[in-house]
Amino acid sequence: MSLLPRSRRSSTPERNGPVRDEVGDEPAAAQPSAPESTDGEAEPTAGGEPQRPRPPVLVALGRLLTALAVLLVLVALLVPGRLAELTVGAFLRLPAEAIACLAVLLLLPVRARRVLAPVLGFVLAVLLILRILDLGFLSVLDRQFNVLVDWKQLGDALNVLRDSIGETGTTAATVGAIALAVALMVLLPLAVDRLTRLAGRRRPLALRVLAVAAPVWLVCALLGVQVVPGVPVASANAAGMLTERSVQIVGSIRDRYVFADEIAVDAYRDTPGDQLLTALRGKDVLFTFVESYGRSALENPEYAPQIGALLDQGTHRLAAAGFTARTGYLTSSTTGGNSWLAHAALMAGLWTNDQQRYNQLVQTDRLTLNKAFGKAGWRTVGVMPGITKEWPEGRFFGYQHLYDKPTLDYHGPNFGWGPVPDQFTMQRLQEGEFSSPDHPPVMAEIALVSSHWPWAPLPRMVGWDELGDGSIFNPQIAEGLTYEEVWADEARVRTEYRRSLEYTLEALLSYVETYGDDDTVMVVLGDHQPAPNVTGEGASRDVPITILARDPAVLDRIADWGWRDGLAPAPDSPVWRMDEFRDRFLVAYGPQDGTDGPR
Repeated sequence: MSLLPRSRRSSTPERNGPVRDEVGDEPAAAQPSAPESTDGEAEPTAGGEPQRPRPPVLVALGRLLTALAVLLVLVALLVPGRLAELTVGAFLRLPAEAIACLAVLLLLPVRARRVLAPVLGFVLAVLLILRILDLGFLSVLDRQFNVLVDWKQLGDALNVLRDSIGETGTTAATVGAIALAVALMVLLPLAVDRLTRLAGRRRPLALRVLAVAAPVWLVCALLGVQVVPGVPVASANAAGMLTERSVQIVGSIRDRYVFADEIAVDAYRDTPGDQLLTALRGKDVLFTFVESYGRSALENPEYAPQIGALLDQGTHRLAAAGFTARTGYLTSSTTGGNSWLAHAALMAGLWTNDQQRYNQLVQTDRLTLNKAFGKAGWRTVGVMPGITKEWPEGRFFGYQHLYDKPTLDYHGPNFGWGPVPDQFTMQRLQEGEFSSPDHPPVMAEIALVSSHWPWAPLPRMVGWDELGDGSIFNPQIAEGLTYEEVWADEARVRTEYRRSLEYTLEALLSYVETYGDDDTVMVVLGDHQPAPNVTGEGASRDVPITILARDPAVLDRIADWGWRDGLAPAPDSPVWRMDEFRDRFLVAYGPQDGTDGPR
């Protein structure tokens, strides 16, 4: 009587060869020990003798490993793209990719599926890592990770993290991220291989699972079945992500050529300097970007009462000092971070909404507002306290002088990421450029960073004559909240964000009151909205922009822009994209005697 199980009696030994089973598994001779078993039953060995049952501990361990493999694969296939969607309900779904892969693997011979299984696991690992990056990018920058152009952003993120929470925390986060990536690259191929082997050994069961799962998925897809509201049971999450990434890559490659054509078209490239900015001759024009100052600060109920009151009060304070202002909205080319994209969009008049476009742009001779002012006779300076090392792309903007962190010569403490308090930054600009009454007209592009994430600790205003070298701020570090204290409570995060804006806006108001004169023209705008955890999901990318001056003729030039008087825009103020501002500004402050516009 044959000792082979019923399922193997149809097999016949090859001449002088090993015995094969009917499901196409590896030759018996290639398996000196019995196949893995998850139930502890005796399996025949290559010699026909039944093997002793596996110890219960090993059986339990095998089942645990199988369950973990299933769980890991499901997580890789079903993990959503946004943190807000990361709930238990997101995983109560049936992935089409698992059904399709099971069908393909069962159709393939053993050798082919043994090769394909780890490959599929590797692909799943890559997709899961990209999805994790998406979770981070969407929670901060409100966009997906771009596989072609965003790798540099990871280094920038580490620098911000290092400046915010210190070297130890950053090192721990880096090591953890690398360990997770390596673990996924190893564990997912092993998990898929384990499940593939199990399906091969339990082929009838695998076929029954497939026969049930495929029509169930199809019915759920057609009927839109949901166990959790808003989460369809029939999932094609991973396939959709592959499609998105393919479209993204093709779009990024195509966009290089599209953007090159846009850069080449510049109506003001050949305009003579004496035809540029004629209405601002003799004025000191300060373009002041306020970090994370967005529309939500003026409309979100958590911030609007305090920020609105400060702006209303500021309008009256400026009026008492002889200044008037008009305010509207622009749509920033970024959100949550990457401030340099907003600077480039505004100054160059091009929609610079990703790193690829920025890298392309700074390699050209595009006429920026900085260069236009320089061409027209202004001294152009950049005030960038966040720049701590060599910044070659700064040459693109056309600064004749750059005040970076070393040049500002600040000897006080860092406040979170912000290396220099905004009040000190403005004081250094005043001392460096406006201390002499006969100084040449200055155009400055200023980045104020005290309202930069993580909003802890925060500086406080001191007397302008007390600033010195900045060491006066040293005691404020111990008196303020720490990063850990703030970020342990989401409500406190939003409170400290608001307080950071109040500080920066107060510094600007006080600066104009203290140092502003008849030749002062200041353009104040947000670079972008803060991250979605501060604005809430679905917030716009709009930022307020204000032009203020003591000379009424300056604001008369923009009377037809539809902006509201004062420091706060109207809810229905017109909204332009940030890249439209350059040309509108050059038209408004250029010749208006019949020679308007570029020549």
